[in-house]
Amino acid sequence: MTDAKTAYPDRYYASYDNTASQPTPVTGWYDTWAMSSVSAVPSASSMIAISADDWNNTASFRLPAGRGMLSGKIIDYSVPVEPVPLTTQATAALAVGRQTVWNEYGSINEATPDVWVTYLKDLAAIANGTDTASKTLPTAPS
Repeated sequence: MTDAKTAYPDRYYASYDNTASQPTPVTGWYDTWAMSSVSAVPSASSMIAISADDWNNTASFRLPAGRGMLSGKIIDYSVPVEPVPLTTQATAALAVGRQTVWNEYGSINEATPDVWVTYLKDLAAIANGTDTASKTLPTAPS
């Protein structure tokens, strides 16, 4: 215990990725004085100390997710959603479109309407990288 108190002058800490741009998520909560070993705990200087009141507030402060670090303060935080690349979106939409065309037309030996053929070709061009100018997917026929 003495080693922990020497290495961690404050008892409670929150860790985060010091190399990431902020805001960044809290990655761990530590009661360093109650731990049998602190060998796997980040250094005190790379974490932020928190008060006993904040440590004990598991209803709105010390949460398993949804907390982040910004300018030395713990804040509400949601991990930003990474945008799905347009080619990936087109590939998924193309699979759905092909299945829809089969279900509605091919399975009953009906001709595929030109609007659907154009839509599928436009999606295929985005999916395979031929169309690099489009910024959004074409609208599916109704």
